[in-house]
Amino acid sequence: MTNEHYDSLETRKPEQRETDLFARLPETITRAKGASGWAKQLAGIDTKGATSRAALAKLPVLRKSDLGALQKQHPPFGGFNVTAPGKAKRLLMSPGPIFEPESHGDDPGGGARALFAAGFRAGDIVHNSFSYHLTPGAYILEAGAHALGCATIPGGIGNTEQQLEAMAHYRASGYIGTPDFVKILLDTAEKSGKDISSLKRGLVSGAALPASLRDELGKRGVMVFQCYAIAEVGVIAYETPAPARLQAEWTPVSRPENAPAYESRARPDAKPVPTFAGRALEGMVVNEDIILEIVRPGTGEPVAEGEVGEIVVTSFNPDYPMIRLATGDLSAVLAGASPCGRTNTRIKGWMGRADQTTKIKGMFVHPGQLAEIGKRHPEIGRVRLVVTREGEQDAMMLVAECAKAGADLAEAVAATLQSVTKVRGQVNFVAPKSLPNDGKVIADERKL
Repeated sequence: MTNEHYDSLETRKPEQRETDLFARLPETITRAKGASGWAKQLAGIDTKGATSRAALAKLPVLRKSDLGALQKQHPPFGGFNVTAPGKAKRLLMSPGPIFEPESHGDDPGGGARALFAAGFRAGDIVHNSFSYHLTPGAYILEAGAHALGCATIPGGIGNTEQQLEAMAHYRASGYIGTPDFVKILLDTAEKSGKDISSLKRGLVSGAALPASLRDELGKRGVMVFQCYAIAEVGVIAYETPAPARLQAEWTPVSRPENAPAYESRARPDAKPVPTFAGRALEGMVVNEDIILEIVRPGTGEPVAEGEVGEIVVTSFNPDYPMIRLATGDLSAVLAGASPCGRTNTRIKGWMGRADQTTKIKGMFVHPGQLAEIGKRHPEIGRVRLVVTREGEQDAMMLVAECAKAGADLAEAVAATLQSVTKVRGQVNFVAPKSLPNDGKVIADERKL
């Protein structure tokens, strides 16, 4: 490790990285085909020649949205696990439900690089507020923190007062979790008089981080970076800081609303480095053990650089490899190398969903879940979930057509909504046939 980079892999020449990754790929695919799911997925395809992006693009994509059904047909993992379930470290379950094995090893989800880029170092005490109940997010980033030499507080979700007690007692310096919850912790600490001023940095994921929230957290002394991760692969990409030589040119200034958070004081004609709040550079750098493609949604065809498309990833996990997994998330490749010195591909970050599945407060909400709510309450007709932001937090409202609405039914539907999606939301009834007949069941109206 250096002061600014996790290891030399991050700064190697791009062509060397491509050579190294694609030299490893045929062996990974051969190993994967030992599992029944991959043998069926890649049947009749010559995979030995998958030594370039052009060759990889000829392989079929596996859609994350199909994993649930495939796992029901062939439990527990749809036949895509090379290693037997009993030899995994943990057996986990994400909303959907989708089931995932966690591998043994120091950092199977690749979280250490993202944490290092966010300023975490050996000896840090890190409060992890991702859920430790079945879902993999907490374990992916906890393993990364341990690989760095950090201690972790397994805060989980809820019990805000208890979490603050632990953070204040242990003098936590770092935070892992959703961006909304760190604000809740800071607000509650301020009201209750708990001293968590030791908190200086955070790595957040699972929900949107608007610039306004990042600015507020920064003003309160917590510098926050984002990473993009999924359960099947781990951390795919992460934000990186501006190097010291560039940060020295930036000074916080008072500014009107919507103006850049930082501006250069170095010289009148200096061009500002593209940053968020002067610290996080534009976009996210792809993790080292990932092959990332951007494809036209609904296909496996790569798009031109800069064009928005669906993120498809290939990983090298020996126990649970993923070959061209279509994530359902949209992004685009940024041109040029990052000023931070890392040479891997950069993406713009999460830019929405290729389908209507939406991430709300760290949980994926699927159209099928809304259909389930309708089945449980035959009194209601068509439904639409409207997702917004209120008080720097995700909020959702289920709008349902109903001829005879009442308070009791509203409470019952709200309870079902939370039970099915694991996220609390409001319910609003409207007249029958008043919702647009456009097939949309999830309307994401967040302005990010």
